[in-house]
Amino acid sequence: MSPKSSKGGSQGPSTARQGGIGELMTPGRVAVAVIAVLTLVFIFENTRSTKIRLLIPEVTMPLWMALLGTGLIGALCGAFFLNRRR
Repeated sequence: MSPKSSKGGSQGPSTARQGGIGELMTPGRVAVAVIAVLTLVFIFENTRSTKIRLLIPEVTMPLWMALLGTGLIGALCGAFFLNRRR
């Protein structure tokens, strides 16, 4: 019996998946990958230290870290106000 004419009951790993590359590259995954790459480019471009005054003390930190902290504080405030509205 040749492999071409034989009809086995088990399917190989390549025939068991229907979507193939379509399942691997969904629009959501592509968007997340693009955002991750842009975030890394942003971090590597903004590694210089900058002075930031927090009321009285003056702190020196990388610019990307200061912007990340500001963004996280803004996201937390937004989440807080969204939850209070409901």
